[in-house]
Amino acid sequence: QVQLVESGGGSVQAGGSLRLSCTASRIIFSINRMDWYRQAPGKQRELVAQINSGGTTNYADSVKGRITISRDNAKNTVYLQMNNLKPEDTGVYYCNTPVFLARNSWGQGTQVTVSS
Repeated sequence: QVQLVESGGGSVQAGGSLRLSCTASRIIFSINRMDWYRQAPGKQRELVAQINSGGTTNYADSVKGRITISRDNAKNTVYLQMNNLKPEDTGVYYCNTPVFLARNSWGQGTQVTVSS
């Protein structure tokens, strides 16, 4: 059973900021890579950012310099700090991890809407 709970989405104007959170359970959080994805209306889900167990991060080119992924292993939580948001950042944001990705299991996501 997937246990990924995303939160923190909302509606902001362009240039604004949001901080997303995702809490995972039923996994040994600290040893797992955590990813953030997003799906814009009418588009395929895309990878936004990754953070591995050692803290190494990877970002999509479209978000570099504006978005930061971090993790708190004590809280089984991964974060996505999003600054200088653009309308093209609008979408449903999901977190995931390889264990659940292998089963194509996803949480409910959190909606981010950026208006111009």
